[in-house]
Amino acid sequence: MRTVVSAVAVILGVVLAALAVPAIWLDRNVVQEDGFVALAAPLGSDDEFQQRLAAAAVATIDTSAVPQSLTGLLEPVLKSAAGSLTGLPGYPAAWEETLRRSHRLSFADPESLPAEVDSTTALTLDVAPLVSLGVEELSRTSGLPLDPPGQTLINVGQSNQRQLIEQAAAYAPLGYSVAIGAGIAFLLALVAARRRWVVVFSVGIAALLLAGMWTAGSQLAGDAVLATASGSEIADMFKNEFVAAAAGSFRTWTLAAAVAGGALALVGIVVRIASPARKGSTR
Repeated sequence: MRTVVSAVAVILGVVLAALAVPAIWLDRNVVQEDGFVALAAPLGSDDEFQQRLAAAAVATIDTSAVPQSLTGLLEPVLKSAAGSLTGLPGYPAAWEETLRRSHRLSFADPESLPAEVDSTTALTLDVAPLVSLGVEELSRTSGLPLDPPGQTLINVGQSNQRQLIEQAAAYAPLGYSVAIGAGIAFLLALVAARRRWVVVFSVGIAALLLAGMWTAGSQLAGDAVLATASGSEIADMFKNEFVAAAAGSFRTWTLAAAVAGGALALVGIVVRIASPARKGSTR
């Protein structure tokens, strides 16, 4: 009976762990604002992404207040601003604020979103901080009276993908409770087991298998996201870069699980070899 209880507890613990780890990663790196910013912030240091984002941001600047006689002089100024935007001292702070605003818009209750936001898209980027930085630079270099916008929105994703974000926001925080359940299950398995080394070894092998499963699952999920098109070059570039960053972040988790699994399996083997029962049987 103890063996059956231990086996069932191990299986239950493995199932719960399989669900808990991706959920906790999702909560910490996507659902939580600070995690999302930390994950996406390095995208702003990619030269190609920087330049295209800067150009897209500057292109949205409202120049209607500029006298018509000066519009011909404005184009080279705009190009210059786009080229120098990423080198301005305020760029890192503007990029971080862009990410924070975008996260708040994307994870907000759809009913609370402003009318300008398309509530059916998966992610909404608000690049207004970058546009404001460009406006300030333009006003400084040209002396033209330009006002920074309150919002400059870029929609990322396809229709109805916001449901995925809503589901992630609802279920990802449950991963911590599920992880506690997995820990209790593994502890029960150890307590009930007649041969505890078997439990340790089994959990180690299961962790190795889960690491492989998580790696394959993250690859499939990433491919599915990359296969969608938003119709915006800058939106697709952000999506591609973010998916790559997310895959790299989750890969460190799966690697840690694999290392822990290998260590547990090795400990189980060592305990088996060093156990008194094993020594007695070899005499």
